[in-house]
Amino acid sequence: MLYLAEVQKQKGGLLSGGKAELKLLACQRNDQSWSSIPDEVITAEEASKLNDGALVMVELSPQRQVQRIQEAGRPLVNILQNYSRQVEKFKAKEEEIDQWKESLTFQAQELSRREMDMDDRLAQLQQLEDECQNIDAEKQAVEASRAEFERLKEEIERNRQELEGAWEHLRGEQRRLEEHQAEYQQVSFVDAERAAALRELVDRLENGVPNVDGVVEHLGFAFEMVDIQQQLLNPHWQKFEQRKTEVEQQQAEIESLLAESTEIQNELQLSETALNHQTSELQDSIAKLNSKQEHLGILKGYLRYQEDMYQQVHSLAAMSGSVALNTSCDIEALQSMSLEELEQTVQDLREKLSIDSSFVNDQEQELKYKQETIEDLKQKVSQAAESDRAVYEEELEDEKDLYQMLNETLVGQRRNLLQHQDLLRAHQTVLLQRQGKAPSCDSENHVDLKPILAQIESQRLAQSEEVQNLESEIAQIQASIDLAQGTIASQAQEMEEQRQELKVKQENLQLLQTALAEAKAILEFYEEELQPIQDNVDSLRHKLQAVTSSVTQVQESGDSQLQAVNEMRQALMSFITQAELA
Repeated sequence: MLYLAEVQKQKGGLLSGGKAELKLLACQRNDQSWSSIPDEVITAEEASKLNDGALVMVELSPQRQVQRIQEAGRPLVNILQNYSRQVEKFKAKEEEIDQWKESLTFQAQELSRREMDMDDRLAQLQQLEDECQNIDAEKQAVEASRAEFERLKEEIERNRQELEGAWEHLRGEQRRLEEHQAEYQQVSFVDAERAAALRELVDRLENGVPNVDGVVEHLGFAFEMVDIQQQLLNPHWQKFEQRKTEVEQQQAEIESLLAESTEIQNELQLSETALNHQTSELQDSIAKLNSKQEHLGILKGYLRYQEDMYQQVHSLAAMSGSVALNTSCDIEALQSMSLEELEQTVQDLREKLSIDSSFVNDQEQELKYKQETIEDLKQKVSQAAESDRAVYEEELEDEKDLYQMLNETLVGQRRNLLQHQDLLRAHQTVLLQRQGKAPSCDSENHVDLKPILAQIESQRLAQSEEVQNLESEIAQIQASIDLAQGTIASQAQEMEEQRQELKVKQENLQLLQTALAEAKAILEFYEEELQPIQDNVDSLRHKLQAVTSSVTQVQESGDSQLQAVNEMRQALMSFITQAELA
């Protein structure tokens, strides 16, 4: 299992370095997570060459034996980078979740509004059903009134026929009376039998005059029924006018909403045109940035190659003695040191140099693996589909960052390694001198590498300056791109808000149009149902008025007939009296 530990050294002699222990701080779980552990200290001779307080990564066997140990600097950097990426991904997920929450909240509000509209419509439909039932009841009442009117009409027709019969009878009696008058003019006297016959005729004329009081009473009841029907129809006509006003208002609202939607659509088209232009400019800037970044990557690669070459040449120069490193070594102290202690110091330096060399070699090997991984990712990016390319590009950028950090770390480690080599060489030289041995020096094969180092350093400085200038240009382009992306994102957000507003207005427009269509259908239904009933009521009223006029004429004729009969009776009685007197 892998542990994070701290090197602790007990106080010892000057050169022994003391006993080394590892204080375990945290352990790695199977899911690559880390958890702290209680204070636990194990003995590890492998850590004796490390500095006190240094953090190391150590692998322990189940028996708590050290299997492998390395400095924790680079692994901790990797862990922190992975943690940073996870935090960024988590933040991105949180922003996405917040956007989804806002979208769901908006959809829920819109759904609630539509449910309220549906409830209002259901209430209106229920009200319409109730009104339809009332109209059906009123229609049945009108039909009943119509039947009553037909009965009254038939009765009036019978009365009219009886009245015509009475008139015919009256005219017959008048003809008979005229005949009797003619006979009376021829006969100078009237006997009792003829007088009785004349009285009987006059009585029959008087009794034949029709009585229209019952018909007038029925007509009054019919007019009351018609008025009741009209009173029942009036509220429906008022509702009809009210709904007609509402329909006109809805029509005006639809026209206003349609004008607003058209205006928003025009604004959206203008915004889309401007956004497309800005997006095109942004793509050009991004292409320019990518080109410069590729050039920068090439320059940095070449710069790293120069730095590696400089370090290698510098290492060769240091090993050959062409250049002197800034290594602080007290030669007098080494001269005064005992031979055994000097030999032990050289042995310790040699072992520490071996550990450092192994560690640097491991880091060099890891750097080589990172370079191979970068090359593989570049190939995947070039061959990947459009949907997967973004993932590979992100991994490529992460690997490049790791490679850069690891390479920068190795610069100092290589320098420290060279210093350790120079320090060891100095100790070995003093040791050989004190042992009476001549130090090995191949003066014939000695090559002065200082001019090469100076040339490499000059090229490296020039290349570094070019890299800095290019990075400054890239930073400026990136700043302009960020500004443009912010502007485009803001405009895109505004356009999205306009689209949402337009969508809401269109949905409201559709709802209003549907409601308007329903309202018009209701108006048509009202008109189709109410107008025939109103026409029937008006027709019934006109017919009743015509019948009333006819009854009035009949009543006036009857009164005139009674007056004529009374006058005939008086004339006849006067005539009979004169005849009897004669």
